[in-house]
Amino acid sequence: MGTESGSAPRGGRRVLTEELLDRFASRVADYDRDNVFFVEDFEELQQIGYLKIAVPEEFGGLGFSLPEVAREQRRLAYRSPATALAVNMHIYWTGAAADVYRSGDESLTWLLKEAAAGEVFAAGHGEPGNDLVLAHSNTRAEPVQGGGYRFYGRKIFTSLSPVWTWLGVHGLDDSDPANPKVVHAFIRRDAPGYRIIETWDTLGMRPTRSDDTLLEGVVAEPEHVARVLPAGPPTDAFLGSVFAWVLPLFGNIYYAIARRAFDLAVESAKQRRSKELGGRTFAHHPFTQWTVAEAALQLEAIEAQLDQVVDDWAAGVDHGERWTSKLFAAKYNAVEGAKRVVDLALRVAGGAALFKTNELERLYRDVRAGAFHPPGANLVHDLVGKTALGVLGE
Repeated sequence: MGTESGSAPRGGRRVLTEELLDRFASRVADYDRDNVFFVEDFEELQQIGYLKIAVPEEFGGLGFSLPEVAREQRRLAYRSPATALAVNMHIYWTGAAADVYRSGDESLTWLLKEAAAGEVFAAGHGEPGNDLVLAHSNTRAEPVQGGGYRFYGRKIFTSLSPVWTWLGVHGLDDSDPANPKVVHAFIRRDAPGYRIIETWDTLGMRPTRSDDTLLEGVVAEPEHVARVLPAGPPTDAFLGSVFAWVLPLFGNIYYAIARRAFDLAVESAKQRRSKELGGRTFAHHPFTQWTVAEAALQLEAIEAQLDQVVDDWAAGVDHGERWTSKLFAAKYNAVEGAKRVVDLALRVAGGAALFKTNELERLYRDVRAGAFHPPGANLVHDLVGKTALGVLGE
């Protein structure tokens, strides 16, 4: 089941060499132990143009499609999950902006030009207590003369905190209480009016350095205000593309963690010997075989769903109002399934997996982070259930 770097051979272009991935794999344990940003990985990714992977070729990017990006992110996450997760926060902005550009809307060409020039985008969407995600905000967005907005609030889980040069944020403009609006905009790193608070000391995905960002009146200029939308579930095409890029790519990262854990567990079972079986390896034990089969079956389902949803998006398949449901489901099933696969992998590997020197111990911690990426389980079930019952929006 395992293939080179845990990636299914579906064809398409590649950016990441095996030699590069080997170097990433050699550093990940140190990054995790020391709770430091993946500086060397990031510099190498910049050098090969990986952060331009989704930027259209006419802007100087690589012009990869969503399915192609998903495959490369899967390969990267198989060797260095936190590196893949953090750069995902940049890639999804560029992928969504590319979708908008290809549709004939040039409102975000500035973002593509900035990314092509080497600027780094990050996401400031996480907020304490905001389980409505992009439909609402606890951050205050105040209109300023000329069309810009001033932001006040606290953003959490801001991956790429040490290196971002543009931060995408959203906030609530309730200056007209009868018609509150959610403002989606970008702030520059060199702008005054914000602070990065180093809070990131977590169970898993430690090298992402997803520190808090305190917005204290920082201004997004008019030309960097991407959308101003009515409060409530967004129906805008740009935000639809954001969901289409970020959720399946999240899913692929956690799928890759599960594949890596599965491969390590299988190798362990082929090496460990059982007294009960007279010295034969645990690969011959019926319970090991059953456990490995359970994990393999789960992986097959995750991979198929993720591949189908990105292929459908790239092909322009019309799923209508079911699109959001499909995207939510792909991410949710991938994360929940990946957690189960990693649990099964530890069962196969035995007590050795508890040790800090064992890669499975880190994978067990990293995979837990998937449940905390929005949308959460409550929002997923609410939307998927209402969509299936035909009562969405009522």
